[in-house]
Amino acid sequence: MQKVAIVTDSACDITEELQRKWDINILNFAITVDGNCYTERVDFTPQQYYDILRTASGIPSTAHITMFQFLELYGSYDEQGYTDVILVTINATGSATNDAAQLALRQFKAENPESTLNVHIIDSRTYSFGYGGPVCRAAEMIAEGRPVEQVITYLKDTFSRVEILLTAYTLKYIKQSGRVSAAAAFAGDLLGLRPIISLIDGESVVRSKVRGDKQVLPALVRYAKDHKDGQTPYSIGTTNWENGERLAALCEQEMGYPPERVFYLGCAITTNTGPDAIAIVYQGPSRG
Repeated sequence: MQKVAIVTDSACDITEELQRKWDINILNFAITVDGNCYTERVDFTPQQYYDILRTASGIPSTAHITMFQFLELYGSYDEQGYTDVILVTINATGSATNDAAQLALRQFKAENPESTLNVHIIDSRTYSFGYGGPVCRAAEMIAEGRPVEQVITYLKDTFSRVEILLTAYTLKYIKQSGRVSAAAAFAGDLLGLRPIISLIDGESVVRSKVRGDKQVLPALVRYAKDHKDGQTPYSIGTTNWENGERLAALCEQEMGYPPERVFYLGCAITTNTGPDAIAIVYQGPSRG
């Protein structure tokens, strides 16, 4: 009989409620802001992190999950008699976490040649609930008794489709992160321009610019509606709950069905966008 653990990292933006419901093991990132070290999901909520961002004098830095943490994780599951660990990480091009997990697995196998534990490390190729949502569904599938191979196929297929569309209401943080140039950010703020940015396979592309905050939500909906694949599920990420609900209502009106959920954007996204941002997570055509 299979005994399967679902593991991911804290950039997934899975709520504590969903984590408990589906028994998901979430490894927390360490974040340093102005010389102070915090642990995501332990030392602050997403809303508290927005306040930290607003008062920070520099750009926060995130430390990846270490090889030693993964070694300890594999050993623990092996001792507990698990047959499989499905480990989903933040986009590998944006974090060394996936590499650390792979290195740890090679060392674990070398040190434990008799172990029968199967560890399946999957690069989500995305951020936030772009993999948090599929991880929850994967945990649900395991609870239903689905075979591990079926769950892995589902995850890889979904990650080949996930797209995130977002905007920030101030360009200060996007400028600092290098998503747009300093000159473009300065001009954009003067003109009240808001960039509509897609995140696909770890790459950010400015798809359009709109003038004024009132144009942001309609622009997000238009683009997502045009690029979303059929009636696939989608979610809304936000730093302002009322704004998120407004976007959810507009999406339902235009797309014909509501979002799967509205959630608070976590550190991985807001460190780059700032504390005033909003996003749609949806599935486009498969990129293979």
